Amino acid sequence: MTTLIKIGNSQGIRIPKSLVQQAHLENVSLELEVLENGLLIKPVNNTGRGSWKENIETVLSSHKGLKDKGVLEDLLNDNDLEDWQW
Repeated sequence: MTTLIKIGNSQGIRIPKSLVQQAHLENVSLELEVLENGLLIKPVNNTGRGSWKENIETVLSSHKGLKDKGVLEDLLNDNDLEDWQW
């Protein structure tokens, strides 16, 4: 159990390290959602391209003998997006 503490003009809580680790909240951005009877704190799922390269390399390294560098570089190349109007 914890209580709110004053932090400047705001209030905050201290979350025990064991709970932070169990909930996978270390070193990530957090999303707060107000529920009917409380507050939900959850990590933000990064859906950007930031980790694509590492993920693809992990998959390729798990398939011994599979070499696909050209495809990997094509997937990670954003130059073709410059012509798009968003």
